[in-house]
Parts: sequence; structure tokens; C-alpha cells
Amino acid sequence: MDSAAEESARLLTAAGLIIPVEGVSRANLRDAFDECRGMRRHEAIDIAAFLGTPVIAAGDGQVVKLFDSVPGGLTIYQFDPAERFAYYYAHLGAYAPGLREGAKLARGDLLGYVGATGNATAAAPHLHFAIFRLGPERAWWQGEAVNPYPFLNDANR
Repeated sequence: MDSAAEESARLLTAAGLIIPVEGVSRANLRDAFDECRGMRRHEAIDIAAFLGTPVIAAGDGQVVKLFDSVPGGLTIYQFDPAERFAYYYAHLGAYAPGLREGAKLARGDLLGYVGATGNATAAAPHLHFAIFRLGPERAWWQGEAVNPYPFLNDANR
């Protein structure tokens, strides 16, 4: 593991991230980070849940972008408090009432609801969750992908 990866692991472990879908336990997660989706690596995990299941903030931070995209559907980009990482939540069915860009978040705050928007199939609603280590420009749309699977737990809820 290189020094940047070691630093990311240390910081993300210290953040005490929780599984961002209510009612989902660690035993229900599957590491799909390195799987291929078409011609590219997935670089995220998919957390299966029923439509409308609450999606919650994995950690503290701030909403930096609410976005509706063709692949991700309704999405949320959240920066951690130190703006080192972006947490990306995609395929939401709806945002939480009143959620807005700039909103401060605490771990466990309601963000929205599981859906099947974007390129997700209606037969398999899920939350696509990714973590990106941000570069010095702090661009919400780019960064170095970090596997979220090792850092999500249900013990801190």
C-alpha cells in the first residue's frame, strides 16, 4: 500500500463511516469495487434495498452538489469536514425534504431514499455509494477512487 492509500485508510477509519442505507448490516454488503461495468471498473459498492428505504449520511460533512445525471440519476456529492474526501450517493428515488447544496450533515442524517434512477434497473433498486480522495482543486466531480467497502460499518449507528 502506498503512502496516499495508507493515509486514506487511516483517515477513513477514523471517520467512523456507517452504512448509508437504513436497516442494512455489514453482513449484507458485497465488495464490487473492482468489478467491471462495461469497459470500466465499478469503483463503488451497490447496496441493495427496497424502493424508498432511507439513505443516510455515511459521515459528517457538507452537501456540495445535488445532481441529476444520465448514469447516476438523482445524486448527492458530500465532502467530509476536512474536504479530503467526497462521498457519492447515486440512483436515489428522491431527496430528503429540504436538502440543499451547502447543508451541513452529521453522520446518520437523512439524505434521501433508495431508488432506481439513472442507468439503474427498476428490478434492482439500490444505492450506488463511492468515495473519492479529492485533489487540491476540490472538484466534486473528480478524484481518486477509494474502495468504501472496508470502511463502512453498522456499529456506529
